[in-house]
Amino acid sequence: MQQQEYVSVTEFCIGHSISTTVINQLNEFGLVSIIERSDSSYIPMEELPMAEKALRLHTDLNINLEGVEVITRLLERIEEANEEMRRLKNKLSLYE
Repeated sequence: MQQQEYVSVTEFCIGHSISTTVINQLNEFGLVSIIERSDSSYIPMEELPMAEKALRLHTDLNINLEGVEVITRLLERIEEANEEMRRLKNKLSLYE
């Protein structure tokens, strides 16, 4: 079993000059998962790209968190559709 690595929410927030409230709100919207351990909160390493993307949408583009959630879900659906299209093209190429 592979050990999972984490980044402290406090360190992440200091590095991005934001309040921990923003990360907690991203967690409430289901955009980022937070792990609670020994009186500290942590973000799994594989969640960092999503956390940074959501944070950029929220802070740089001034999009509210509801909008960030919608945008994120739509991007996920587009990626799933693209993956399905790739699979179907590969199947089609077998019959050509």
